[in-house]
Amino acid sequence: MQVKIAVNQENFIKKYKTVRSHSETICKPLEIEDYVVQPIVDVSPPKWHLGHTTWFFETFILKPYNRDYKVFNDQYDFVFNSYYESLGARVVRTDRGNLSRPSVTDVYRYRTYVDQHMEVFLQNTALSEELTALLELGLNHEQQHQELLYSDIKYILGHNPLFPAYSINSVFNQNSSQNNEFIKIESGIYEIGYQGDDFCFDNELGRHKVYLESFEIAKYPVTNAQYLEFITDGGYTNFKYWHSEGWEWVKENTAKSPLYWHYIDQKWMNYTFAGLKEIDLNEPVCHVNFYEASAFASWKGLRLPTETEWEVASPDLNWGQRWEWTDSAYLPYPGFQKAPGAIGEYNGKFMISQMVLRGASVATPEGHSRSTYRNFFHPRHQWQFMGIRLAK
Repeated sequence: MQVKIAVNQENFIKKYKTVRSHSETICKPLEIEDYVVQPIVDVSPPKWHLGHTTWFFETFILKPYNRDYKVFNDQYDFVFNSYYESLGARVVRTDRGNLSRPSVTDVYRYRTYVDQHMEVFLQNTALSEELTALLELGLNHEQQHQELLYSDIKYILGHNPLFPAYSINSVFNQNSSQNNEFIKIESGIYEIGYQGDDFCFDNELGRHKVYLESFEIAKYPVTNAQYLEFITDGGYTNFKYWHSEGWEWVKENTAKSPLYWHYIDQKWMNYTFAGLKEIDLNEPVCHVNFYEASAFASWKGLRLPTETEWEVASPDLNWGQRWEWTDSAYLPYPGFQKAPGAIGEYNGKFMISQMVLRGASVATPEGHSRSTYRNFFHPRHQWQFMGIRLAK
């Protein structure tokens, strides 16, 4: 038993260091001014992400499980709490960009302080099942914020009129196929939901049977070239392709293209992490919201897959480059139960007015994707690495 505990400790220390260092690696190309910007409510300043993920370990691991631990700063509960009502008052989300203090230097000191205490704690603590689950949640929570960091940094730089590059050596560009191949899935009873002993989020649990009518689903995601045909054919000017709410979004925002696309000198340009570039027609289309994805599918005379169809077909799909909108509302699986306390606020309370996305994206950290993963966002959101797959 002691050997097992030692192995767990060693593994967790290594994994903890790897995950925590990756967040800081993501921020290395930033200038100090980039850490504080918050252009819209959905985007959080990079500095806040670094502090919030640290606060998570301090709040849920060190404070309740280490009686000798002294918090780095009593005010950080107020500054870095995100949405946990159980844990008291917090800075209004829209005000995160107004926080000139704590400074970026202070936030990095905070990370170092908590990391040092976490490593000592992990070296000297027998990892119970409960504690192991919280540690896994904390690491996966940070990985979620690493993808958000990429998304938020891109929004911050992509809305700077200079279109500055995040990195000229961007590795985020991936090609898809113009192949219109569809995979046929026969009708029948299938099972969906997570099954196994590794980590998953609570919204994936409750593996259950579903009946599906036969359907077909595209093997590859929609490309920029295919989406450009929709734009050229007047897709953003014809209401008949859009949900009513989506058409209102088009009119209110004068929408004409995916986020980061700009029509300059008779060319479609796209802001990428390497700066403003001409559209790569072979890339999977990115930064489209649910309204746009549904309208494109309608224009093609097709539809979006449900999340159940997506999961059943996933072994045969080329996925992982974009989070893919499904036509499924974000709702609990049969038997879903929220955990007690603040941890129970992690997923359950968002099960309204959101749509499910499946897969992963080029910004998803290694080891943080699986076919049962249920991502979710409001239909209007574009700033994540979101794309389209068609079904019929």
